Amino acid sequence: MVYGSLLLSFSGLTLSGQWASWRGPNGNGSVAEGVLPMEFSAEGKNVVWKTELPGRGCSTPIVCQGVIFLTAPIEGEDAILAYGLDGKERWRQSYGAQTPGRGNKLGSGANSSAVSDGETVVAYFKSGLVAACSKEGEKKWDLNLQEKYGKDYLWWDQGTSPVLFEKSVILAVMQTEGDSYLVSLDLETGNELWKVEREFKTAKESGDSYTTPHLLTIEGVETIVSFGADHIAGHEAKTGKLLWTSGGINPEMKAMWRTIASSVSVGGMLVVPHGRGEYLMGLKPGGKGDVTKSHILWRKKMANTDAATPVGRDGEIYVLVDRGKKRGAITCLDVKTGEVRWEGKLPRSASTYYSSPILVGDTLCCPREDGFVFMAKVTADGLGEVKENKLGESFIASPIFVDGKLILRGRDFLWCLK
Repeated sequence: MVYGSLLLSFSGLTLSGQWASWRGPNGNGSVAEGVLPMEFSAEGKNVVWKTELPGRGCSTPIVCQGVIFLTAPIEGEDAILAYGLDGKERWRQSYGAQTPGRGNKLGSGANSSAVSDGETVVAYFKSGLVAACSKEGEKKWDLNLQEKYGKDYLWWDQGTSPVLFEKSVILAVMQTEGDSYLVSLDLETGNELWKVEREFKTAKESGDSYTTPHLLTIEGVETIVSFGADHIAGHEAKTGKLLWTSGGINPEMKAMWRTIASSVSVGGMLVVPHGRGEYLMGLKPGGKGDVTKSHILWRKKMANTDAATPVGRDGEIYVLVDRGKKRGAITCLDVKTGEVRWEGKLPRSASTYYSSPILVGDTLCCPREDGFVFMAKVTADGLGEVKENKLGESFIASPIFVDGKLILRGRDFLWCLK
C-alpha cells in the first residue's frame, strides 16, 4: 500500500519551492529548506517592505511565479489583488458585492486562500463567488455557488480554500443545514465537471466545516480527501466517486463539534484535530467503503487545536494549542503511533492563535491575534530558542515562506521579513 502527498504539476510547471496554495508546496505547512528571521519589529528591523492593503480580509496570501495573490474587499466588492515580491501592487480585479464577515475582529468576507497553477488564479468568497482570472489579472470566468447550488447556512464565516487537480478546481461545501457537496469546475471555463453530495447525519452544528481538502495519491488513485460532518472521506479526483469513509470522530454524536482546523497529511498518515481542541486522531487513508474500524490507528484526548491547523514533516506532527488554559503549548507527536515526542511552551497570554503555524528548516513561526509573532527553534528534544516579536496589528491569516522571505498578512498591512 502506497501513501503520500501528490507533488502538483501543471503544464510542466512544478510548484515545489513556491507557495501556490494555502498550506504550501507540501500541503502540510512545512518546508525542509530555508531560514526564517528570528527577530523583527514594527520599527523596521529585518522588514524588507510593508504595504498597506485596501481592505480587511483574513485569507492567507499565496505566491506563484514571483507574484503574491490575495483576496480582500475593495469598496464593498470581492476582489483579487496581485503584488510583486518587491511589495508593489501589480493589479487588482473587483467582482460583485461582498458578503461581510460575521465579526469585525476575526471574520471577513475574504477568508479563503486563492490557488494558482502559474497561469490561472482562482479565488472563493463568503458571498459564494468563485472567480478565475489570468496571472495578469484578466477575468476568465466567475460563478456563484450559492445561486447555483443553494444557500450558505454556516454559522460562521466560510473558511475552506479551493484545491487544484490537473485542469480543474475542486471546492467543498460542508454544512449542517442545507446541501453539502464537493464540486469540480473546469479551470478554463468554470463549467461543472462533476458534483457529488457529501451528506452525513450529525448533531446541531457538527456538520459545519471550515476545513480545506487534500489532494493525495492513495493506492495509485488521485484522491480528494475532505474532513467534516464527523467524517473523513476520500473521493476520486477525476470523477468524484466516493472511495472510502471513516467516522469515529464524534462517536457520541455531540452537538457543536464543528471543524475549523484542517487535517494534516504527513508520513502516509492523516492527523485529525477534532472535538473543539480536545481530541487528536491518526488515520491511515485508503481502503474501500467504511474503514473506521480498520484504518484508525490511534485516537487520544489531549489539549491541542481548534482553529490553527497543525504542521507536519518527517513523520512528525507539531500541534499548537490555540486557546484555553494551555494556549501556547506545542506538542510534537509521532504520526503513526500518536506517541508524544516532546512538549514545549510559548510565552503565556490571554490571546488566541488563529493563524496556522508553519515550519521552515528548524524554525516554527506562530503569529497570534494580538500582533505578536513567535519564532521558535525545534530540535529532536524540544523547543530551543524562542523570540517574541511585536508588529502592532492583529494576525488571523497564516504566514507563508517563499524566496527566502517570510510574508505575513495583518489586519491592515502585508509584511515581508528577512
